[in-house]
Amino acid sequence: MDLFAEPEPPPRSNALQPAPADSPLAERMRPQTLEEVLGHDDLTGPKGLLRAALSRGELPSMILWGPPGSGKTTLARLLASYVDLPFVAFSAVLGGVKQVREIVGEAEQRRLREGKRTILFVDEIHRFNKSQQDAFLPHVEKGTVILIGATTENPSFELNRALISRAQVVTLAPLSRTQIETLLERAHADPERGLKGEPPLGEEVLERIARQSQGDGRAALNLLEASANVALAAGAEELGTEHLEGALATVTVRYDKGGEQHYDVISAFIKSLRGSDPDAALYWLARMLAGGESARFIARRMVVFASEDVGNADPHALEVSTNVAQAVELVGLPEARINLAQGVTYLALAPKSNASYLGINAAIDEVKASGPQPVPLHLRNAPTGLMKTLGYGKGYDYPHDREGGVSEQAHLPPELEGRRFYEPVRRGLEAELADRLARLRELRSAAKGSKPDQARS
Repeated sequence: MDLFAEPEPPPRSNALQPAPADSPLAERMRPQTLEEVLGHDDLTGPKGLLRAALSRGELPSMILWGPPGSGKTTLARLLASYVDLPFVAFSAVLGGVKQVREIVGEAEQRRLREGKRTILFVDEIHRFNKSQQDAFLPHVEKGTVILIGATTENPSFELNRALISRAQVVTLAPLSRTQIETLLERAHADPERGLKGEPPLGEEVLERIARQSQGDGRAALNLLEASANVALAAGAEELGTEHLEGALATVTVRYDKGGEQHYDVISAFIKSLRGSDPDAALYWLARMLAGGESARFIARRMVVFASEDVGNADPHALEVSTNVAQAVELVGLPEARINLAQGVTYLALAPKSNASYLGINAAIDEVKASGPQPVPLHLRNAPTGLMKTLGYGKGYDYPHDREGGVSEQAHLPPELEGRRFYEPVRRGLEAELADRLARLRELRSAAKGSKPDQARS
């Protein structure tokens, strides 16, 4: 016995059946063995996590988390093919808890009758709300079913903790461009399941399809098949980029407005603006627009950005962004893309300051820490005689009566005297504001003859 031999999965007990010849290319080219799987060597390779589990005769409940076309459904079916257990597929989009109960009821009867557990594959499990997900828990705990859930959304946010604690989260990465090209070459050349090498491929086609598919193996195969159909219909001797362009006319950009990708892309957009990179910001803007993102949503985020990240370094940024938001309402898409682009390039190139943002956060923290301090009497209005008698407004120094229009009086509650919340940066117009603020603080500090102002730590 070789103690150092790589683990091998057991003999396959229920091998996958080839898809019918009239099925889409992506369905026909589904891997039939673990060795055919591309891109997940850490799971299915010789030292892979899942291969090791199969070699021990184990198949734990798991959540397969990965982007579209990364192989979640294929992997679930392959794993089931290596164990002598019934496999039941279920879509959380098409079914509900009632169907789950029926499936589990049959699984319980099967376990009593045959002594076998059932593999329950739930596609898009995140479509169930967290209370519906509870329906799986007792049956996973009792071992009636081995749950394999597939999701494109982050399990930390979309699945309840109790379910995650009972299932192993397996992360699937998108396929690399090289892996996509290998997948395409395999599908094009395959004499039984693929395109049988017809029509021959032009040099640039594979690279273009791989780039367009964004790591989605299924999308890449669909695009190859559509391009081949365009070429065959035209009687072309070679599948060229012109046929790919014809196929792309029917393809939309992948962008899930309600899912994690929505947050990822808007995050990249904001960080590109903050990083003063107009080219990247325009790219992410284009991604959102091509994916059907709301122009209002984009404009609102730009208005927030103008104050949060540009601030007083360029006060015109807020004016520009609010004008863009108004233009979006007046013009609408597709023309409003031009207004958005103008605002994006202005915000990206504007000097940056988050001093106002940090200042209000520091002030809010102070309010939470010290509570509602009373307003000093000299800052209160005195609309009645009683209030004047009580000292309301007494000693207020009206700034317009002073030379330069500046008063030396204090405006914070006594307990907070000397606190600093706004610290301007020395970029853009805010550099001038920083100089002015320094002079004002020095004036007030000298007038009260006490310790200098202190920043809130």
